[in-house]
Amino acid sequence: MPQLIPEPWFFIFLISWLILLLVSPSKIINYLNLNKPNSKLSKVSNNSWTWPWQ
Repeated sequence: MPQLIPEPWFFIFLISWLILLLVSPSKIINYLNLNKPNSKLSKVSNNSWTWPWQ
């Protein structure tokens, strides 16, 4: 029964997790600081408007 030989599949599983753990932090860090903390806040305008078909 070749399914009971874990050698190649365990290695593939291990390498897959290592790649995932090495790549994911770099992807996550890119999204942590999207906005600059010292950026100027833009004034929010609350101009009322109506739907064009009304």
